[in-house]
Amino acid sequence: MPPVEGDPAMFDALSTEATRPELTDFDLWTTIDSVEVFADDQLRVAEAVREAAASIAGAVDAIADQMRAGGRLIYVGAGTGGRMAAVDAAEIGPSYGLPGRVIAVLAGGLEGFTEGREYYEDLASAGAADVGALEPGTDDVVFGVSASGCTPYVLGGVAAARAAGSLTIGFACTMRSEIGAATDLAIEVPTGAEIIAGSTRLKAGSAQKCVLNAISTLVMVKLGRTYGNLMIDAVADNAKLRRRALRVVVQATGVDDARAAAVLDEAGGSAKVAVVAVLAGVSTKRAEEVLRAAAGQVRYAVSLADARD
Repeated sequence: MPPVEGDPAMFDALSTEATRPELTDFDLWTTIDSVEVFADDQLRVAEAVREAAASIAGAVDAIADQMRAGGRLIYVGAGTGGRMAAVDAAEIGPSYGLPGRVIAVLAGGLEGFTEGREYYEDLASAGAADVGALEPGTDDVVFGVSASGCTPYVLGGVAAARAAGSLTIGFACTMRSEIGAATDLAIEVPTGAEIIAGSTRLKAGSAQKCVLNAISTLVMVKLGRTYGNLMIDAVADNAKLRRRALRVVVQATGVDDARAAAVLDEAGGSAKVAVVAVLAGVSTKRAEEVLRAAAGQVRYAVSLADARD
């Protein structure tokens, strides 16, 4: 096991490590009462996320700007937060047709995801090395996820990124966090003490899932990877997603299934190209051209096609 870097006593005063006195006999509670307290906790998570809406929105806008310039969103995390980030990153490519642009660096690597390698959290040097291996640049965003706000691995990763000139964002489930002070932008969603003291896969994990989902989804919306609330850039490589692509064309344009299927076929299965072709009344080849000129924005592409025809 690697040696600890830093002073472990720093965790003692964290709200995420606190014990809830009203739950000291939790092991004696009825099952229904126990379930209800879990549900009540999720309501508190939603309230905490809503209170942090301004900082979350600021992060969305900053990330979108960086990614428009060709940058990547690189999550760095450990434990539950790192796993949440890894799941979020893995879903962006297939959901929005943008592979390789949202990446997660997780303490302990793949084994840290599937089996747990929590001791890697203590190594700031490992976080710096893992982020450094991706060669972050000035167009990239490195987004540190740490429930405590002081995970050494995550702090090491964002420090390396900041030294390389990347925009850095710190997300903690505590206030006045170390990671918030060490990054360009801070998101702090105080979730407080957990039902099981210190088990930050509970409320903190829910907050992380919610915030990461909101950020990555809204960035994709701003990058034109949706049309309205339709997943127009999904990679349709299974039966469900191929049917969804058909449904997207029907819902976005009002044509029937037969017409949507025919245009989709001409578009090589791209719902986005098919939608622009139908809405603008142009060929799929022309739809591809105006989409390139419009940086993938469907509404702008349609207006360009209308202006030129």
